[in-house]
Amino acid sequence: MPMPIVALPADIREIEGGVWHASPNQYVKAALKVAEVMTFIIPAFEEGNDIDAILDRVDGVLISGSATNVHPSLYGRQATESDGPFDTARDATSLPLIRRAIDRGIPLLAICRGIQELNVALGGTLASEIQDQPGIWDHRKPPVLERDGMYAIRQPVFVQEGSCMAQYLGLTGEVQVNSLHRQAIAETAPRLKVEATAADGTIEAVSVIDAKNFAVGVQWHPEYWAETDAPSRALFQAFGDAVRTYAAGNTVKSVAA
Repeated sequence: MPMPIVALPADIREIEGGVWHASPNQYVKAALKVAEVMTFIIPAFEEGNDIDAILDRVDGVLISGSATNVHPSLYGRQATESDGPFDTARDATSLPLIRRAIDRGIPLLAICRGIQELNVALGGTLASEIQDQPGIWDHRKPPVLERDGMYAIRQPVFVQEGSCMAQYLGLTGEVQVNSLHRQAIAETAPRLKVEATAADGTIEAVSVIDAKNFAVGVQWHPEYWAETDAPSRALFQAFGDAVRTYAAGNTVKSVAA
């Protein structure tokens, strides 16, 4: 069977005066090397993307992290300068892609900005600058470290017993993760179940309650050390397994038709 394909929505980036549809290499690499699936990077447009045409051609959806934030107007808040930077074309692509993938039972893994998009797509809200809230840790990237150093910083999150995240990771209780962010879920969408939290109560993983297939989001960055970190590898492998199962089912249906 050919390698399954997952859709990976792009970010809009300005590079040397040009506008690019781009995606971080670590997600592509983790998908290929650990989940053993191929990624198709989906252009980000304010309008014009045919979501079902995209999903007809893929076997899963991977929503990456980004340096941008979901626009607050999408969860009922007025935007301030501190809420940015924004990428409204990414919002316009990712949010409907998430909703439709869940409706169709297509495996979905949402990471960092992705978990925030998942929450907003299903009716939840986000909190900005969470480090300024009483009792909340500073989850932001340390400014003085190079990239590998930043993503090597670990903090404990607590995986709920009996959760699907415990099943995917093969463990329950405390797990050390690299969670770097300044926004987080505020009000959890009605269709989401909290699967893991940080010690300060910050939501670090969710699942879609009524999902027909694998549909989870994590606030941390399993893509960065997916080849060497056991929990990160386990999560990407579980996603890859779900994608292959979905792809095999589509192949059987296609042959039968």
